[in-house]
Amino acid sequence: MVSQGLALRLRPGAYDEYKRRHDELWPEMDQMLRRLGLSMVIYRRDDVLFVHQTAPSRESFDGAAADPITPKWNEYMKEVLETDAQGDLIFEELPLAFSFGEFD
Repeated sequence: MVSQGLALRLRPGAYDEYKRRHDELWPEMDQMLRRLGLSMVIYRRDDVLFVHQTAPSRESFDGAAADPITPKWNEYMKEVLETDAQGDLIFEELPLAFSFGEFD
């Protein structure tokens, strides 16, 4: 198993819509994540989101990035998440500070 931490920032006042979009996750996104064995949990502090995701291998993460549904989902989420000057979502990969147990 491999894990990854990411941080994203919500657009001001966008949390309720962000939450609704995840509560109504597209079936094709759900199927892709399950097919690749990805699991994730997203925590929130104010307008910062912290994503912890796991996968059976680095190739599973790569498969998710390469799947055609991913750019469609990212485009959909641009309305509620901050983007860079080119209009791309800003995913900040978080360096590992500590791991224990199944994450070693």
